[in-house]
Parts: sequence; structure tokens; C-alpha cells
Amino acid sequence: MQRKTLWAAMALSLLWGLLPSAQAQSYPTKTIRFVNNFPPGGPSDYLARTVGEAITTAYKQSVITENKAGAGGNIGADLVAKSPADGYTVLFCIDTAFTVNPYIYKGMPFKPGDLKPVMVMVSSGLLVGSNPTAGFKSMKDLIAQGKGKGLNFSSGGSGSPGHLAAEIFMDAAGIKIQHVPYKGNTPAVTAVLSGEVDAGVLATPGMLPHVKAGKITPLAVTSRQRSRSAPEVPTVQELGLKDLELEVLYVAMVPTATPDNVVQFLQKAFTDALKRPDTQAQLAGMDLFYEGLTGTDATKRLGDLSQRYGRIIQSTGMKVE
Repeated sequence: MQRKTLWAAMALSLLWGLLPSAQAQSYPTKTIRFVNNFPPGGPSDYLARTVGEAITTAYKQSVITENKAGAGGNIGADLVAKSPADGYTVLFCIDTAFTVNPYIYKGMPFKPGDLKPVMVMVSSGLLVGSNPTAGFKSMKDLIAQGKGKGLNFSSGGSGSPGHLAAEIFMDAAGIKIQHVPYKGNTPAVTAVLSGEVDAGVLATPGMLPHVKAGKITPLAVTSRQRSRSAPEVPTVQELGLKDLELEVLYVAMVPTATPDNVVQFLQKAFTDALKRPDTQAQLAGMDLFYEGLTGTDATKRLGDLSQRYGRIIQSTGMKVE
């Protein structure tokens, strides 16, 4: 009798031990929520909705995308960080919530360690563009004025990639820049277009229509490779300005305790979605380059950026304005 009781207890213990794994293997069984921590219409929003549609089609599982913008992405990231670690709430964001915000916000509502990357999905560079009336024909001209009377640059807001780029330019090129934050990339581009500011280092898709119309002068792109939409514009590295290189990473994150099997499912679903020919065409049109980094590769890429940006932020005194 004692032996039967012992075996029954062992069997029950084994069952409980296997339960989390079994739950992970059956994932997904209910609606998955993608949280994009920026307003609708941007690249991260597009990625969330594209991947969501692919999962719905492939797995007959509903996926909804919600936009929770504010505080440089902290609001949406905090919501996901405090959600159950079951894979049903996934953050779609850019890297700055983890590589910049911890250095410029006095109090973060979550710790970066509360979340882990599922995948660094894609990356994009920025375009250095100026108003034609500023008279810049090249990066050499822009830097010369920056070392003289100085420049003013627009950005999509404090802590945004455009703000970070301005700080990187000041640190690496030894120039003076007055940062002028706007509420989003579109008004920041408009500021360059209207001549409210001398220049900006902003998302390429928002600049290109005005570049092609001759209303913004393109000087360089900050990515490792030339823009597919404006291949005539040199990279900063080609101009001998490698320290000005800057890429924005688009990342999917989940709470750190999310089971490995669930993360692996999401990684496969994201890869399948992003490698579809129609998605690849859309990515090219938005000047986004596929990365597909997972695991330690993704963690290292984000960690390296965080260290680089932390040094620059400390050196320049970059802060939320």
C-alpha cells in the first residue's frame, strides 16, 4: 500500500512538473495581443499588424494590435512588463526604450531586465537632410557651420532616434547643435521643410518625398548600407564619418519569465511573416532591412548599443526636455 501511495505521489509530482511545458506546447489557444508603444502608422505599427495577420492566417489564431504611446515608449513597455509571462501580450518597439530611456528618464516604471527580446526583427537608418536655403551641399558644409555659429536640428521628440542622432553628431564631430523636439517624426520633417530648423536626422521614409521634390537636400544616411529608396545618397561611413553611424532596431519583447517554447513559437512565426515576398517588398519600400536576430545575438546587439549610447548620453548631458 505504501508503495502504491509513493508511486501515486511521484506520478502526481511528475504531472505538475510537466504542466507548464504542456501549456507552452499548446500555445496559442486564445487571442494574442501585440502592444505597439508608439502611435499608429509608423514602422513598428506596420510590423505588428503584418506579423499579426500572418499568425492569424497560418495558425487560425486571432491577434490584435493596440497602440499604447507615450513617455518615449515607456508606457507601452511598462504595460507588457507587468503582464502575465504567457506569450499572450507581446511588445513591438524600437530599441530606444531599452538603450536610451534608462539613461535619460529619472524614474523608469519598469526595469529593462523585466523584458527579454523575442527577436530584433529589422533595422533602419536615418537620413540627414537640410532645408535648401541653409546652403549645405555636403556633410562637410554642415559640419563647418556646426563648428562655427552652430546648427539647430529637429527631432520627433526627446529621447527619439533623431534626438540621439543630434547628440551623436555633437559628440563625434565636435559641433554645436540646438535640439528642437517636435511631437513626432512628421512635424519634425515639416520643420526642416519650412526652414524652422537648419536640418534633421530623421526617418528616411518621411524625408524622401520632399527630397525627390527638391525641397529637402539629402546629405547622408546613417545606416551601414545605402538606402534602397535613395541609393544616390552616401552613407556616413563612405564619407569618412563612421562614428556618426546610427541604426534603429525594431524589436519584439516579452516578459522575462515567458517559457522558451512560447518564445520559439513566436520566433518562427515572426520569421515566416517577415520573409514572405509581399512583406519583403513592403520592408524595402519603408527602407527597413531584415535582421532576424534572436537569443544571445539579439541580447548582445541591444547591450552593445546601450553601452555606446550610455557613454554618449553621459558625455553630452542628453536629457528629456
